[in-house]
Amino acid sequence: MSDSSPTAAAVSPATAQRLLYAGFTAILATAIGFAIRGGILDNWGSEFGFTATQLGVIGGAGFTGFCFGIFAGGLVVDKIGYGKLVIVAFALHIVSAVVTLAPTTGMAIGTVYNYLFWGTFTFALANGTLEAVANPLVATLFPDKRTHYLNILHASWPLGLVLGGLMGWLLDDKMQVSWKLQVAMFLIPTVIYGVMFWGQRYPRSEAAEKGLSLGAMFKDVGLLGGTLIAVMLGMFFRATFPDLPVWIIVVGALAVIGAIGRITGFALGAWMLFVLFGTHIMVGAVELGTDGWIQNITGNILSSEQGKMLFVFTSLCMFILRFCADWIERKIGLSPVGLLLACAVIASLGLNLVSGITSFGGALLALTVYSIGKTFFWPTMLAIVGDRFPRTGAIAMSIMGGLGMMSAGLIGLPGLGYAKDRFASEALAASAPQVYAASQVEEPSGWLIFRDVAAIDGRILGEAKATPAPARTPADHALVAADQAGDRKTLRVDAFIPIAMAVVYLGLLLFFKSRGGYRRVTLDANGTASGS
Repeated sequence: MSDSSPTAAAVSPATAQRLLYAGFTAILATAIGFAIRGGILDNWGSEFGFTATQLGVIGGAGFTGFCFGIFAGGLVVDKIGYGKLVIVAFALHIVSAVVTLAPTTGMAIGTVYNYLFWGTFTFALANGTLEAVANPLVATLFPDKRTHYLNILHASWPLGLVLGGLMGWLLDDKMQVSWKLQVAMFLIPTVIYGVMFWGQRYPRSEAAEKGLSLGAMFKDVGLLGGTLIAVMLGMFFRATFPDLPVWIIVVGALAVIGAIGRITGFALGAWMLFVLFGTHIMVGAVELGTDGWIQNITGNILSSEQGKMLFVFTSLCMFILRFCADWIERKIGLSPVGLLLACAVIASLGLNLVSGITSFGGALLALTVYSIGKTFFWPTMLAIVGDRFPRTGAIAMSIMGGLGMMSAGLIGLPGLGYAKDRFASEALAASAPQVYAASQVEEPSGWLIFRDVAAIDGRILGEAKATPAPARTPADHALVAADQAGDRKTLRVDAFIPIAMAVVYLGLLLFFKSRGGYRRVTLDANGTASGS
């Protein structure tokens, strides 16, 4: 792949469009893999006996690995060029498939867990490396319409969820194909994006074009942003390596902060970028964390097949809506921050509506509201960073994406898995204590600072759910009912996150209003920001 670096203005419209849709296809591959993994969590639980918390941690590796890929990629992309990173991502995608497909039924559960965790982690590492390419590349190619084109780029995510969901519905529910074949399907778009990126000439970011150093690019991130990075990395190592002494994690976190301080002259960083980073941690938890469980939850409440159909429907709504961001800005007059505020309120309403579904028709309505709410979060947050902090080059966008994905892996998926275990166990203990005593796992487990819970055994729950309703015993009915009650309460608790986000967006909206409105910041010939 070519690494020659023309300016963005020197890139032809045809090349710009090809690079846009190469990035589109790359994110499509990641989304297909994500959707298929979300659809086979129940397969892994039934076949190997994992609890929902364990499945949440495995699924969470699909985000935490992303964080390392996008952090590392964001640091070097302006120096080594986009082409080399695409090659690295392609190789990692192949390795991830080999590792994920290694488990067999006869293996010890610990060995299977490690294969699935690290295979998923490597898959995410590839995804993060790709996004370290795609986000700054599109922001550089289309500086005057970042919100519009970043939403188009990320429309590939819901499209991939649609295709992955349809594959899961056809291969899993209809044809009952092995989960291994389902996982391998993401390799098809992987080959396609490799071909599309091959031989292209990539532009330099605005910061790289002005010759800004790494320290200058990191100045707006500063010690404030570095602290958030250190905290999230510390959480990752604590969750992934529980036997690692705490002092080593603390020293590592301080080293990260110190390194960022050293290269920036110990600059505090921009307060607004710190706020955006913190808010994107919530975005990752509520958007991607919920996406990882939503078809499982709606499938539990209604049926597995209907859960997959609803997931496809929701994703299709997102795909269509992400092409409308430019129209919303121009016709309705919402600024990017105003759009995010509206979405946060709608998303909270949607999650509460989904928690109360009892029929397929009601679920369609509730999920339509939810999909409208969550559609614009991720790309619009990236667009704001590109608009307001051009001096950071690819770095701030990469850090924001990494923090969001790390949050999804450490907070969203495991947190919702823990909530499902806890609320379902509480419901079963209240309705059928004898059934709960006979069906709980031997070793209770907690999550972060929350108390240990003796979850319902995944195999026992899977057998009860697999039994046709007329043939279920009273114990089976109690297990299924408790599982559904846990899912409903989980969604209601989840709905508090977008409310917190709405408070932040309202504060930012009022700030910009006091300054004469939202404006895009540009860099002059010396790399100095203007228009803030």
